[in-house]
Amino acid sequence: MIAFGIMTVSIESEHSYINEIANHAESCGMECYRFIPSKIDPLTLHVKGKKFNSITKSWIDSEFPIPAIIYDRCFYGDDEHSKQCIPIVSWLKTRADITFLGYGLPNKLELYEVLKNTVLSAYLPGTHLVTDTNFVLNELTTKKRIILKPINGSQGNGIYYLKKNDKSFHVKTEKQKNIISRIFPNETKLIQWLQSLICKRHYLLQPYLELSNDELQPFDIRILLQKSMEGKWCELGRGIRRGNTGGILSNLSAGGAVRSYADWSALLPAAKREYIGQELEYILTKLPLLLENAFLPLFELGVDIGIAKNGSIWILDVNSKPGRKVLLQTQPDLKETLNLAPLLYGKHLTLIGSKERKSYYEKTLSH
Repeated sequence: MIAFGIMTVSIESEHSYINEIANHAESCGMECYRFIPSKIDPLTLHVKGKKFNSITKSWIDSEFPIPAIIYDRCFYGDDEHSKQCIPIVSWLKTRADITFLGYGLPNKLELYEVLKNTVLSAYLPGTHLVTDTNFVLNELTTKKRIILKPINGSQGNGIYYLKKNDKSFHVKTEKQKNIISRIFPNETKLIQWLQSLICKRHYLLQPYLELSNDELQPFDIRILLQKSMEGKWCELGRGIRRGNTGGILSNLSAGGAVRSYADWSALLPAAKREYIGQELEYILTKLPLLLENAFLPLFELGVDIGIAKNGSIWILDVNSKPGRKVLLQTQPDLKETLNLAPLLYGKHLTLIGSKERKSYYEKTLSH
């Protein structure tokens, strides 16, 4: 049987999703393992992790060779364990005897730098690395409203909305499903806060886009793309994410809600519905191929699309390790398809051998 490994930073991460995959493994001719990168012995190339017992439907502590097929579901934080795992995963991705379902995408700035020179450039909000507080102040003076987001952020963590009033400055963020708002009375106070923020991590600056609905709730379209068992890109589904009134995030982790794309689009005027549909089709047809041409092979993509009040359409984020909550809540009949997909694509990769792999030295590897 084919050894199929699911790799996470925490052994309990995404427990229900990984259990569902493991329950289907035997029917696909696979044995399922889960492990964390730091448990690999670099001398023996064995790893201490868990093996799924298909009879008892349970995980058993086990030591085993590094699986030939790996599904990377590692989400890195700023903690020491994450920092320990990152170089180990980079090393695994260089090995010719191991095939990853997908090799990940670089940070948001690298993504922007690649896509801005493609046919999708018009759909990208202008994105700049924050170099110092003066740069932020100059942009704020010019644009009046801006967004700051971490260069490696996920799930909406660490995103800030900044607005310049006549004399004061308004800063807003969301933490643990709460909107946190603060007024700085002058530039000096704002600079002090900004300095403490940007010295801890790298941030990007983007213009603020009016991406809220009539109830002043931020919303976007989350679309899941995956490769089929034949290795062809296809759309699994899409849904609408809606955030808190007056908030800046539509992410479910920030307390957002979902509704089906079909229900939402049915309320649009026919011409607008057709226009949005055609634009999305164009973006989704081009995006995966452009990314794989620039980086290493991928398996799945979560694409977040924003629609501004003026009708403009924006690619807000592209995630190579997307969640499935939006689809499972709006299209629960997709559950088995979603759980089988990694296994079927892994089987496809074993059949085509190394044809899809690209040399580590050919492209920049990232997470």
